[in-house]
Amino acid sequence: MKVAVLGAGAIGAYVGAALHRSGADVHLVARGPHLAAMRRDGVRVLSPRGDFTARAHATDDPAEIGPVDVVFLGLKAHSYAACGPLIEPLLHDTTAVVAAQNGIPWWYFHRHGGPHDGHRVESVDPGGAVSAVLAPERAVGCVVYAATELEGPGFVRHLEGTRFSIGEPDRSVSARCRAFGEAMVAGGLKCPVEPDIRGDVWVKLLGNISFNPISALARATMRQMCRHGGTRKVIETMMAETLAVAEALGCEVGVSVERRMAGAERVGDHRTSTLQDLERGKPLELDVLLAAVVELADIGGVDVPTLRTVHALADLLALRSAA
Repeated sequence: MKVAVLGAGAIGAYVGAALHRSGADVHLVARGPHLAAMRRDGVRVLSPRGDFTARAHATDDPAEIGPVDVVFLGLKAHSYAACGPLIEPLLHDTTAVVAAQNGIPWWYFHRHGGPHDGHRVESVDPGGAVSAVLAPERAVGCVVYAATELEGPGFVRHLEGTRFSIGEPDRSVSARCRAFGEAMVAGGLKCPVEPDIRGDVWVKLLGNISFNPISALARATMRQMCRHGGTRKVIETMMAETLAVAEALGCEVGVSVERRMAGAERVGDHRTSTLQDLERGKPLELDVLLAAVVELADIGGVDVPTLRTVHALADLLALRSAA
């Protein structure tokens, strides 16, 4: 299997290193000091499961790689619409795009069935700009349950979790999903092929929609947010509103707020990706988290006052941090 990791940051480089260990033909696309370090020393993974180094090919020019079987997309969702020149050299007729995206994906209603089949979520795919670059037919959903950080150029700190759930938008268990899942497992990761990946999207979103913006607003870790009484209550309310939206759209999530909170607290003093981006002066990935669910709440006729309030505050933070 020939795989290109487009956006080989903390998660992308970790996945690429694991796939390289499995024997896949892996190519990492990155830039700057991180790229230079990977070219020189490989991807160095520091993990409680055991440290290792993977010396996969790394470049800033996808044309060097050519068409691949799978593109593992490690970019932030707000970069998707502009990634055309990077992804185009990697595609052939059957290339799959495995998008490791937080929040509501651009393909969410593709082959969804029911009254909203084919609906475009404007917050995620404004004017169809993302679908024009990443055809929904190529998409394989991917929900990441691993926590990683870039400790320095070329160094990935794996903190917790090895599960990457994948699935087709049309709910089929496809040959391309099975093949990618097998390669991930051979590299030491968990990669179940889910009959309905949307359930996993909402399970992960319960945490991202609440902890990510609150962590940026309060500059707090997962443990700190869980153990502060008032903040914990706000997060629980956001999760309950999110579950109501999912149910209104026909998705039974199958996890309680209490269970999701307990899992988050076990992560400990981890800084969310949104907080890390804020500290590094990067754009905040909030549209696919908060704005998209508020938009879906309008479609489903669900009242989400707490989500709207936190969205307003986080949106102002994003605007000010980008100024």
